[in-house]
Parts: sequence; C-alpha cells; structure tokens
Amino acid sequence: MNVIEGITEEKISQMVSQFYRRVRNDDLLGPVFGAQIQDHEWPDHLAVMCDFWSSVLLATGRYRGNPRETHMSLPEIAPEHFDRWLDLFELTLGEVFDEGAANHILARAHRMRDVLQEAACS
Repeated sequence: MNVIEGITEEKISQMVSQFYRRVRNDDLLGPVFGAQIQDHEWPDHLAVMCDFWSSVLLATGRYRGNPRETHMSLPEIAPEHFDRWLDLFELTLGEVFDEGAANHILARAHRMRDVLQEAACS
C-alpha cells in the first residue's frame, strides 16, 4: 500500500478524537454510541479506532478486530446512521487533512460504510 503524504499517526489520532467528539454530541449517533460505549470505555474505544485507522491508512497491522461482525450485532442502526457517520467523518477530514489526504481517506470510508451498512442492515 502506498502511504499518502500527510497521513501520520498524529493526524490519525487527531482525526479520531475530533470525529468521536462530534459523534458523542450528535443527536442521531450519540445515543447509539452511548448505548454501546460507557463513559469510562471511551479512551479504550478511541485507542482501538486509532489502531484501526492506522492499519487501514498506514498498513501498520495494529488492529485485530472484526468491524463487520461488530456492526452486525447492532440492531438499532439503520442506513441513516451510516449516512450521518459519513457526513461527520467528511467534515472532520476537511479540518485535519489537506485535500488530497482527505479525499483518499474519504474514499476508504465510503467503501467501509457500504460493507458495514450491508452487514448491519441486512
């Protein structure tokens, strides 16, 4: 995998922190995430998400989970949740990364959204 200029561990951490701050405060996504992740569990979740995005974007191999399986076990999510997730994610990318890196990450996020939405909503 080619590493895109401007995508670093520090930027990934910043992206994850800013994005999940938005998610937690969002009227649609906040309750869904809040039902799954208790306040004291958020630091661990953010660390896992940093590992996930590091694996996806920098090919570090740090993430060891199964996002498809995880999302299949969430009966309360619907396509509009994934659309909102993508909207907030795109907003965050534009604040953290330059346009080239943001577009690269957003393309990956679109593919992920499609796979996870199919798993969760089928």
